[in-house]
Amino acid sequence: MHVPDGFLDVTTSVATAAGAAAVVGVALRGARRELDDKAAPLAGLVATFVFAAQMLNFPVGAGTSGHLLGGTLAAVLVGPWTGVLCLSVVLLVQSLLFADGGITALGTNITLMGIIGVGVGWLVFRGLQVVLPKRVALVPPLAGVAAFTSVLAAALGFVGLYAVGGTAPLPL
Repeated sequence: MHVPDGFLDVTTSVATAAGAAAVVGVALRGARRELDDKAAPLAGLVATFVFAAQMLNFPVGAGTSGHLLGGTLAAVLVGPWTGVLCLSVVLLVQSLLFADGGITALGTNITLMGIIGVGVGWLVFRGLQVVLPKRVALVPPLAGVAAFTSVLAAALGFVGLYAVGGTAPLPL
């Protein structure tokens, strides 16, 4: 689901990069409240798992592929702010070392997967926890519903960004 270089115009790419940088800055402050000596190693493990899970791609057409996002998992396990940081680091490494998504699309990918994916997943998960009975057995299915919703939200976010600044032709 990485957006490659050239799919969006320069203005849209710069705008998403600026927005992503601002949110990551806020996440750095928010993660201080979520992380302690016990949670910090878990955040590293979460980032490693998400990195590995995102390497499993499946084609979806138009020169792109899909994969697990991992944002909801990160948010549920280490908190939403730390989840944003985990996904941002994963996306940065993938962009620099594997050209997965590209450098100019890094802000777009962080916005879609690291911010929308984590944020929507976390909000849906917490919302379901509020309205449903508190049972440990419900955590995995609630996280699954939240993860599914976050993928739809990230895809919808891409559609919106593409409508504003798409450059690559999509044959329909």
